[in-house]
Amino acid sequence: MRINQATDVLLAVDVQKTFMPGGGLAVAEGDGVVAPINALLAGTFLHAVATQDWHPRDHLSFAANHPGKQPYDTIAMPYGEQTLWPVHAVTGTEEAALHPGLRQERFELVIRKGFHAAIDSYSTFFENDRATPTGLDGYLRARGFGRLFIAGIATDFCVAWSAEDGLRLGYEVFVIADACRGIGIPTRAGRTTIDDARDRLAAGGARFITSFDLQA
Repeated sequence: MRINQATDVLLAVDVQKTFMPGGGLAVAEGDGVVAPINALLAGTFLHAVATQDWHPRDHLSFAANHPGKQPYDTIAMPYGEQTLWPVHAVTGTEEAALHPGLRQERFELVIRKGFHAAIDSYSTFFENDRATPTGLDGYLRARGFGRLFIAGIATDFCVAWSAEDGLRLGYEVFVIADACRGIGIPTRAGRTTIDDARDRLAAGGARFITSFDLQA
């Protein structure tokens, strides 16, 4: 697949130290996304944007802020069901920084999300009410981008919600599978949130590719 540099953009979702092995919300092999993303930044995509989870310490998505609750429990919030997480990506901390090995100089924009204490933000386009915008859509439209190539963490949450919202907003969406890693919470026999996310995205029109499918 050949990239059109005028209309195509790489979206690197939450490639942060907090999601790497040893981080507050470690994703298995999370650091495995860095090399393929760097390769795409080096020789494939002219344009790229990144996002960061950026949570205040009193964020209501943290299990630690709900006595008696544990990480991966769920609670009802005004905007719907909310998974509770370990404390992670706390604003201003070193752990919330983008991975130091990432070619950060290539990002034309970095969107911070999840900074309102009372609402989480998986999608790079909207907070979890699916209505409050982050501003990314306006930026991409102003720049004339129409095809999104999404990589990063986590396949089953921030990547998946971003892809779904991208489709809903009218973008053509590609998920670069080898440049993503997921959390994989069990959902039912033999399946996890990664499996469920892939099914939803495929049904909605997202296409799964690998970095090796792309040409500058």
